[in-house]
Amino acid sequence: MAGTAHAAGRPRLVWALPGLLFFGLFAVAPMALVAGLSFTDWEGLGSPTWSGGDNWSRLWHSGTMRQAVGLSLLLTALTWLVQTPAALLLGVWAAGRQRNRALLSAVFFLPLLASSVALALLWKSLLDPNFGMLADLGDWLGFESGEVLGTGRGAFGAVVFVAAWQFIPFHTLLYQAGARQIPRSLYDAAAIDGAGRVRQFFSITLPQLRNTVVTSTVLMVVGALTFFDTVLILTQGGPGTDTTILPYLMYETGFQSYEMGYGSAIAVSLVLAATAVSVLVVRLTGFSSMRSTREGM
Repeated sequence: MAGTAHAAGRPRLVWALPGLLFFGLFAVAPMALVAGLSFTDWEGLGSPTWSGGDNWSRLWHSGTMRQAVGLSLLLTALTWLVQTPAALLLGVWAAGRQRNRALLSAVFFLPLLASSVALALLWKSLLDPNFGMLADLGDWLGFESGEVLGTGRGAFGAVVFVAAWQFIPFHTLLYQAGARQIPRSLYDAAAIDGAGRVRQFFSITLPQLRNTVVTSTVLMVVGALTFFDTVLILTQGGPGTDTTILPYLMYETGFQSYEMGYGSAIAVSLVLAATAVSVLVVRLTGFSSMRSTREGM
């Protein structure tokens, strides 16, 4: 009976060992190694030399680092402000039964299937001031001679736009799945009471999707704070340092200047920042204590 009770209860720890070993080998161990390198001077060849807290002191007093942190936080905020409303509305629409919905959804989700590098190369060509689409439209948008990527405001806006164009479909899928779980009886009851579509959206759909909103927000925060490949291809951190966010600064320091120790300190700071912001979002929203939105139904 004891064995049967155990079999019907929680699984043994041994079943979690493969996942724990994988996580330890490919996540914990590399992070520990990078944390150790952050206290050394190393050019990528030879043996690292212990430098104590020099890299962290330099990091703390670096104006470039402060600018990169500010740009990363700005990118995170703009990512959420742009992607969340669009993904939410599109997800709720895609969960419906409109005519041609399946075909339009499939076309809309295509950017999600392409690699970030390929999309960055595509948009870099489209934004080229000589032969891109903005060669003629740039002046209409306030960019002289179509030099969108030649200005700090334009380059940063292009990064935000390309990121949104690629990843809104992913978050739309999350909201589509969440919206399909909302019981139809809630909308039928609201319709009987005279509530229109707008009132139903704010009184039923949004409250029922609050868990999905938090999940999407955490994924957006982590994604924005680790955003790299599009910046590398599209702007190379420029013009100047106007799009040098933390991940690009880490790459530039470690793999272009060969300051692996200082680059490791930036990497550890990035991991800590992403973790802290994610935990803060979960705490402030009360996500950890939320119960099912369908409780009692």
